[in-house]
Amino acid sequence: MKNGKQAISTDTLTSETAVALPRINVSSEIGTLKRLLIHSPDRGLGKVVPSKAQDWLFEDIVHLDMMRRDEYDYYVKILLYFLDPDKVRGNVAKLGPTSDRSFFKPDHDDYFRSDRVVDIQCLLSDILADEVIRTRMIAAICGIERTSFRTQQQLNQYDPVELAKIMISGSLPNETMLFAPLPNFIFTRDIGIVINDHILLNKPAKLARTREALLAQYIFFNHPLFADYQDKIIEIPDNEHAFLLPDADINRDVTRSTLEGGDVMMIAKRHLMIGVSERTTLYAAQQVMRLVFSKNLVDTVTIIKIPKKRDYMHIDTIFTQVKRNVWVLLASLARTGDEAKKRDVIHFFAPKDVSEDLKILQFIKGLEHKPIEIENLEDLLADISKNDLGATEPVQFIYSGNNEFPFGAREQWTDSCNLLALKDGVVVGYDRNQKTAEAFRRAGFEVIEAAKLLERFERGDSSPDTIENTFIMLPSAELSRARGGSHCMSLPLLREEI
Repeated sequence: MKNGKQAISTDTLTSETAVALPRINVSSEIGTLKRLLIHSPDRGLGKVVPSKAQDWLFEDIVHLDMMRRDEYDYYVKILLYFLDPDKVRGNVAKLGPTSDRSFFKPDHDDYFRSDRVVDIQCLLSDILADEVIRTRMIAAICGIERTSFRTQQQLNQYDPVELAKIMISGSLPNETMLFAPLPNFIFTRDIGIVINDHILLNKPAKLARTREALLAQYIFFNHPLFADYQDKIIEIPDNEHAFLLPDADINRDVTRSTLEGGDVMMIAKRHLMIGVSERTTLYAAQQVMRLVFSKNLVDTVTIIKIPKKRDYMHIDTIFTQVKRNVWVLLASLARTGDEAKKRDVIHFFAPKDVSEDLKILQFIKGLEHKPIEIENLEDLLADISKNDLGATEPVQFIYSGNNEFPFGAREQWTDSCNLLALKDGVVVGYDRNQKTAEAFRRAGFEVIEAAKLLERFERGDSSPDTIENTFIMLPSAELSRARGGSHCMSLPLLREEI
């Protein structure tokens, strides 16, 4: 390796064997988080131009330096304090927005290099040190991007660290753009999902994310972190006759196999939830269900079909779990079955409301031909809390925008429902969703800015082990432009069982 300073050593990865922790295992959305994959905003985000923003699946162009210094860096510091506190404890004051940020740069000598909070760029750099993998990846990416043969030769001249940055950002160190950036790579949730001790590789729906899927595939199949899981990597098959179908049919949901991680939740040890959405097709959901049942990974698969609207995108944009008995969700999609029952004749013949597109079917292993239809999202979530997770307290629902018009829809758009649970009852969200924060307060949660919580930790007034029922607010003016929250920006690899 020409430059391996940021590499995650296999010795570090096996250091947990003394306490018998696996490298990978996720059986809930709320078990204490122990390891996850992230990707810090790279230079490619600063290359997004207005005319291509939506083609590249960004809602707007962002101010990259502000996104990094004033926002995402706080996310990293919070993650480190909860997952790998020795890396950051006592140093928060000097790691603020005015620092040189070397601590946060995967290619810098001073990078924090954690085996708990892992940047996918580091894993890519590691595997690119292998000459065979390097050659194959350069050829594969240049094929996807339709570059010249001379570009292939040019890329081969860079060391693994810089080559990883080029493959992700699409640009050379001198800022020359070779191909499109991957601005959505910060949303690591969408490239894969851990189902107990298996890894489900996803298949993005949009052409703009093809390179992401390829990079993820190479990493999961080649990095030492995943060496013991090679026979536990699940890839979703395409329709075996898809290449014979007319183009019009290939793009239909019944034949396409596209799935993104925001539509998959390992909600309980034996229960998997899959969304059918703008990005995930019914065909893919059925294929995943078939595979997880055949491998005996779960007993129950719940498929939730949501309206195909840009507003929603994935199921984790309309609900996520906060605590064993607490969920945050969008009220307009919460109890659609009850609303349907109340309609009179005029409402029956009126134009269909978009909420009617929400359908829920639950499949039990061995009884797939007899699915259970569930009318309401709240009924489903309450049942999971009580029967899958053993909640003894009453189930609570916290609504986006405090269920006040027009704040419910406004704040859902800026990811009020897209929260990452660091442990049962402690979640990370965006500070701009003030009405949702108010709803959390009313539900008995402390609402605190990330910076203030870090100061409290540094003073020793509290710690990640002791806090509970807390909503941590990240600065989010620029992050929210990207249309993804803290849930999207994380790929949990290891959680404690609850």
